[in-house]
Order: sequence, then structure tokens, then C-alpha cells
Amino acid sequence: MKAPALGKRTLAVVFGAAVRADGSASPTLARRVGYAAAAAEADPSVDLFLSGKVGDHPPSEASVMAALLAGNVSAERLTLDEVSGDTLQTVRAAAAHARANGYAAILSCTDSYHQPRVRMLFWLLGFSSLPVPLPPRGGKQLRLKMWLRECAALPYDLVAGICAAWRDRRHPTTTS
Repeated sequence: MKAPALGKRTLAVVFGAAVRADGSASPTLARRVGYAAAAAEADPSVDLFLSGKVGDHPPSEASVMAALLAGNVSAERLTLDEVSGDTLQTVRAAAAHARANGYAAILSCTDSYHQPRVRMLFWLLGFSSLPVPLPPRGGKQLRLKMWLRECAALPYDLVAGICAAWRDRRHPTTTS
């Protein structure tokens, strides 16, 4: 991963995943947070954008992430997005936050199968993003299922992303 220029602030966007019925992080969510924490600990110019609303079980994905980070990354470096419920909403909210707060670079912290869609959406909204490398998870069958799901989602989000970028350029303060 190529590091941004020295002295420039970087926003690492952590994409949500399931919260268990007992309110704890799923293994996927915990893994993403762990890699984002490592990026923030390695570079004090990296702030974290934690995204995910309340899903099937409370609390919100973003608040579970913040709890996992307590004591490791200072609260001043965390932004919680407890409204976004999907990839496009997260990218739009993160891009608006990055633009409003002068971030020079964006890191996307999600699984490798999800990175092409995330990076495409950031590009459509005027940002390039670099992936935080996460090792593959699960067996071969699960990875194939996830890649196939992403292949189906990519054309939909391409069209939705183009429309969102057009709307955001016409009405810069709107992110819904």
C-alpha cells in the first residue's frame, strides 16, 4: 500500500459487517476493525471513519467498532457513521466527510472481494482510494460466493454511483 505524502491526513473507511444477537462483533467486523486499528496505530495521520447502522441486532455496527477500538485509538480520531446501511451510502458519507474535513487520502478497510466496488464508487465521487490489505477469510466456497455476489452488485452500484455522483455535484450538501 502506497502511503500518502507526509503531513497529509488520511481517512481510513471501515465498512460495517454484522453484529451478533448478543451485541458483539461478528468475526468479519472484528477483523476489519483490527486491520484499521493497525493502520491508525502505525500512522498518526490516519483517522478512522466507522460506518454501519443498526442491522438485525443492536447496537449499530459503527458503535461496536468504536467499542473495539477503545483504548487503542483515541476517540478524537474516530468518526461514527451510524446512518449508512450499504456500500454506496457509506462511500457517499465518507467522501462528504473527507471533502469537508480536508483529507488528502482515503484507505478502504474491507475484504478483498469488496474492494473493486468500493474503489469504483470512491472514484465516481472524486476520490482515489487505497485498500488496507486484509487476508482472505473462509474457505474456497465462501470466497467464491462472495466474489459472485460482488459481480452481481457491481453493475447496479455503477449505475447508482453515477446517479449519486451527478446528484452530489448538483446539490453538494445532499448525501442521501
